[in-house]
Amino acid sequence: MKFNQIAGACLAACTALTTAAVVPAEPIEKRATSTTSRVADAACTNGPNTRACWKNGYSIATDFDQKFPTTGKTVTQSLEITNGTCNPDGHGSRLCLLINGQYPGPTIRATWGDMLSITVKNSMQDNGTSLHWHGVRQYHSPGSDGVNGITECPLAPGQTRTYTFQVTQFGSSWYHAHYSSQYGDGVIGPIVFDGPASANYDEDLGPYVLNEWYYQTSYQVNAITSVNLGNGGPPPNADNMLINGTNKNANGGGSYNQVKITSGKKYRLRLINMSVDNYIRVSLDGHAMQVMTTDFIPCKPFFVNSLLLGIGQRYDVVINANQTAGNYWFRANVATDCLSGNNFYGRAIWSYSSVTPGTPTTSANTQDSVCLEPSQAAPYWVQPVPSGSFASQIDALDVGLTKAQVVPNGDAIIVWAINTSSINVAWDHPTLQYVMEGNTSYPTQFNVVPTVNEGAWNYVVVQMLPNNPPVPHPFHLHGHDFFLLGQGSGTFSAGSASLNFATPPRRDTATVPGGGWLAIAFNSNNPGTWLMHCHIAWHVSEGLGVQFLESPSQITLPDKGQFDSQCSAWNNYYQTAYWKKDDSGI
Repeated sequence: MKFNQIAGACLAACTALTTAAVVPAEPIEKRATSTTSRVADAACTNGPNTRACWKNGYSIATDFDQKFPTTGKTVTQSLEITNGTCNPDGHGSRLCLLINGQYPGPTIRATWGDMLSITVKNSMQDNGTSLHWHGVRQYHSPGSDGVNGITECPLAPGQTRTYTFQVTQFGSSWYHAHYSSQYGDGVIGPIVFDGPASANYDEDLGPYVLNEWYYQTSYQVNAITSVNLGNGGPPPNADNMLINGTNKNANGGGSYNQVKITSGKKYRLRLINMSVDNYIRVSLDGHAMQVMTTDFIPCKPFFVNSLLLGIGQRYDVVINANQTAGNYWFRANVATDCLSGNNFYGRAIWSYSSVTPGTPTTSANTQDSVCLEPSQAAPYWVQPVPSGSFASQIDALDVGLTKAQVVPNGDAIIVWAINTSSINVAWDHPTLQYVMEGNTSYPTQFNVVPTVNEGAWNYVVVQMLPNNPPVPHPFHLHGHDFFLLGQGSGTFSAGSASLNFATPPRRDTATVPGGGWLAIAFNSNNPGTWLMHCHIAWHVSEGLGVQFLESPSQITLPDKGQFDSQCSAWNNYYQTAYWKKDDSGI
């Protein structure tokens, strides 16, 4: 995008209208007995002291990739995306994209085993869209993954579609637009899938949404970032940090999120980083956090003083209200050790119910300063990864900068790429349409990587190339979670790298260290077209992604009539659309 297009990029978004710091482990309360195999408990009722239990023979012992319940219940939700304005920190109103008139969007809540039917209406004036359900496996439902250019055409203004899929997992996540950097202007919301847990608690406080905030629109910042990248510079700093959609600003306006807790109770908090750029480190003054999930995956509980969340990552934690009654700061600070930039910081006030809420005077916990996931996050389900064929079957994905022509007949610009290819999808001819047509002539810029056969293991090493900006990249995989075999600095070597095949952490988003590497593994057990990308919105906009094509002959395809109708409506709209595609499209 040319620099003189930056001001206009605002209108593309919206046309105005109406590793962790560890503390000594405290005793964990007695849990219901649960085996470590994948055989669920026969009879178990979920409650404050038995969160490991669930119902109908399922419990925390059930690895949901191996089996899951079917409740027979369908949960319906309607989401309408509109142009609007918002002012989350009191600095002043700006153009926003709202879901059901609010920012962030409403919480989608269902129970493990339910069917979800989510109807999305695009009532924006000048934007297409698609909604992605982050971390949701989409088992046999790849057509509902919500990635325009891969699993569907964008949803044109005035059009409606319904995403339908089964809730095969439990835990916390979020949904967001996957249309360029659109979600940074407001198209986000939390997801809660109720199920068992690996630690006990009394009350569920629900989602705790964390994200940075810019006073310019996401499209404007994306355009500036693209220009800066070409000149060897970083993206602009964010202007503020939000906690559950609010904060005070640097001038004192706005308001803090406030939470009330009762002495002696334990609280579940669902931390979700919905940022477009910022790694965020969180803590509650004077209180430890007991971590019990990494993304959707239950882990063996461990305690931290502070916790780093990369973009797209989630942690469910338990906070014990066992300190002197008072008012305490909850802190959400930009992680500068991850090269994230923000001009302010996030604060919320947590108050014990026996005191009058007021401004805290508490001091911060010890903060870690390592830009990596917590190494002690061992999955609750022990599942070793076969290592025999690792060295001979690695998919090497080299990350660096290249020049590419993003816009037809436009100038070649500096973009992020994998194996020198910058992903650039076709909104009018998604990858899944190629599969439906039996067409295997995928354009090079689709960055299609075939997986191994069903039931076999894929081994992927993402390597930052030298002489490139040493910024960490939070990589997210659609359609699967993965086993995090290792991370390191410098150049990966299979012969000398320290890898964990016995008890690797498991999640769907993990960090490629700046100038280093990330090694992951996942089993081919979910046929589909699955995007893997850096979740810094500017980077995937600039092409930092690939798509895994898994067992195309076994993919459960979406309804052809609905698919074709959505594409036809998009293609008709796009002929006269004022704003054209000027980035990767995702």
